[in-house]
Amino acid sequence: MRAPNALYAQSGGVTATINATACGVIETARQARRSGRLIGHIYAARNGILGALAEDLVDTTAESAATIRALMHTPGGAFGSCRFDLSPLPQGRAQYERLIDVFRAHNIGYFFYNGGNGSAETAHQVATILPRLGYPVLSLAVPKTIDNDIAGSDSSPGFGSVAKFAATSLREAMADLASMAHSSTKVFVMEVMGRHTGWIAAACGLALPVGKDVPLLLLVPEIHFERKRFLAAVRARIAKHGWCAIAVAEGVKLRDGRRLTQVGCDGIPGHEQLGGVAPLIAAMVRESLKVKVHWSVLDYVQRAARHLASQTDVEQAYAVGRAAVTYALQGKSDVMPVIARTGDHPYRWRIAPAALAGIMNREKRLPRSFLTADGYRLTARARAYFTPLIRGEAWPPFADGLPVHAHLKLKPVTRRL
Repeated sequence: MRAPNALYAQSGGVTATINATACGVIETARQARRSGRLIGHIYAARNGILGALAEDLVDTTAESAATIRALMHTPGGAFGSCRFDLSPLPQGRAQYERLIDVFRAHNIGYFFYNGGNGSAETAHQVATILPRLGYPVLSLAVPKTIDNDIAGSDSSPGFGSVAKFAATSLREAMADLASMAHSSTKVFVMEVMGRHTGWIAAACGLALPVGKDVPLLLLVPEIHFERKRFLAAVRARIAKHGWCAIAVAEGVKLRDGRRLTQVGCDGIPGHEQLGGVAPLIAAMVRESLKVKVHWSVLDYVQRAARHLASQTDVEQAYAVGRAAVTYALQGKSDVMPVIARTGDHPYRWRIAPAALAGIMNREKRLPRSFLTADGYRLTARARAYFTPLIRGEAWPPFADGLPVHAHLKLKPVTRRL
C-alpha cells in the first residue's frame, strides 16, 4: 500500500514567522519519510483551502533542503494564503465532496492547515466531515496569528515578532519626538493591528523603559475610548513632559460598542478592513489641544518585519509545525499544537495538543489586569508576560545591505481531475 501523502496550506493574514512553521512541517515530514514512517510526498496548496478545492497543488519535494531551511527567515506566506471559510453541511456538501475528490486523486492522508481561530474551524470540518462522507483523513490546525488571540495557547506564533517590531518602532519614534517637542511636534500616534483585541497595542507599552516616567498612552479595544478623559490625559502629559506618544489598536471602541472609526469593507463578514484610527486620533488632539501632531499606520509592515523577529517566536513557530506532523504520525486528528508556558524565571514552554472544538472561532482577550487602573499603561504582570515573547534576535542573512529571502520553484503537481 502506498504511504499517504501530506498536504500543507496557509490561511488568513500571514506573519513574519509563518514560513518557519512551514519549514517545521516540511522538514519533519521529510525526516519521517526517510526513516520509513507512513508518509509519502509533502504537497502544499496554493492560497490555502482555495488551492485544495482548485486542485492547485505544489510539490515541495522539488525544493532543496537549503531552500526549505531558508523559509525560516522569509516573511509573507511562501505558498499563498486566503480568507475563505468552508460552508457547514448540508449547504457546503459540494465543497467537501470536491475536497474528497482532490484528496483521493492525490492520496492525501494528512492535512495541515496553518492559521488562526477561523482556520481551526476549517481543519475541524475537514477532520470530522470528510470521514463522515467516507474519506478517512487526519486533519490538524497549526497555529499562527499576530493577534495573539488563539484560545488555549499561552502565545501565538507570529505575535512575538510583531510585538518586538512595534515596540521597537515606537521606542525609536519616541526618541525622535522628544528631540523635536520643544518647538515642533508634541504628539505622535502609532496605529497597530488589533480588530477585536489589544495584544499588539498593549505590547507597545514595552517601548517604555522600566522605571522611566515617559508619556506613553495605550488604547485597546477591551477598554472603551472616552474622548474627554483621553484628551485630559494627553494634555497632562504634554504639560509635564512637553510631548506624548500614543499606541492605538485599529479596533478601539466607544462605550456603545461601535468602533471609533472604520473605513472600507472587503466584503467578508468578520474580516472587514479596518484602518484610519490614527489620523482620527491625531485630528482630535490637534483640534482640541492646538498642538502639532504626527501619525503613522504600521499596517502590513508590522507583520512582514522578519528582519527584527523574536528568536522565541521563530523557535515556537518551527516547533508547532514539527509537533503537528508528529501528532499526525501518532494518529491524532482534530487537534492543534498549542504553546503552554511552564515557567517565567526563567521562561520555559512546551507544546501540547488541544482539541479544535475548544479553539475554533473563539478569541483570547487581553486581561484587564495587564493595564493600569487608568487603562493607559502596562502593569508588571503584563511585562512579565510579554517580555519573554520578544526576547532574542534571529537575524536573517543579508546581501548588498538587504535581507535574503527564500525563492521557491513552486513546481505544480499534475492535475488529475
